[in-house]
Amino acid sequence: MSTRAKPAPGMPGQDADAHTWTGKARRWLLGKLPPDKLLPEDQPSYVMSWAYVFGMGAVASLVWIIVSGVVLGLNGPQWYHVSSLGGFVNSSHLWSVELFFIFMVVHLWLKFWMAAWRGGRVLTWITGMLSFVVSIVAAFTGYLLQTNFDSQWIAFEAKDALNSVGVGAWFNVTDLGQIFVWHITLLPLAVGAVVVLHVLLVRVHGVVPPLEATEDDAQLRDSSPESGHPAEPGRPVGSAAPRKSAEPKDAAL
Repeated sequence: MSTRAKPAPGMPGQDADAHTWTGKARRWLLGKLPPDKLLPEDQPSYVMSWAYVFGMGAVASLVWIIVSGVVLGLNGPQWYHVSSLGGFVNSSHLWSVELFFIFMVVHLWLKFWMAAWRGGRVLTWITGMLSFVVSIVAAFTGYLLQTNFDSQWIAFEAKDALNSVGVGAWFNVTDLGQIFVWHITLLPLAVGAVVVLHVLLVRVHGVVPPLEATEDDAQLRDSSPESGHPAEPGRPVGSAAPRKSAEPKDAAL
């Protein structure tokens, strides 16, 4: 039994005294991603640019893809092929996929030209590329589930390609039951996990500043604790006083 003193009810524990794996894990997590970085109230002024919108658009599209996919899976093909409501949800599922890829491609291109791997953000860039690749596979399995002439033709063409690289036994595109499991369980879980990891890494390292960022461009809001100035209601975000660093403090972690 541990002889360490326990904190009083309602009082935070001393993470420096953590002696179990759970305590050490909590200390590590809070060190990497404290609550004020996980859910920040302020962002650098350059985040107000349209260049930073498409990533959030991709995440919003992914959320609707998952929600509509769950509804379609629970009600079955007889519902979404016959009823008007089912047809609407089925169509919104398709169009949310289209939007997801549009937002993601624009997001990736913008981040590529911004060299978004700067400042220790290599893993953030890798997870973004990985989410794009896994999403293509998930969309491909969804296309095969249409079971029309086009999807069956492409399935048999893809079968030869997959067999030639030795993965046809685990990813048999002509086995509709296997493709159904890949599409509604394994691949959505993989996409969701990679996207969540990507977002958490963005929160840890901060959003990447533009290449042309100057001291005046990289200002936090006036309400930032580091600014030393109280927030002024109605004051524009980019009107803060110049700071010495071009990046926010959290981006350097």
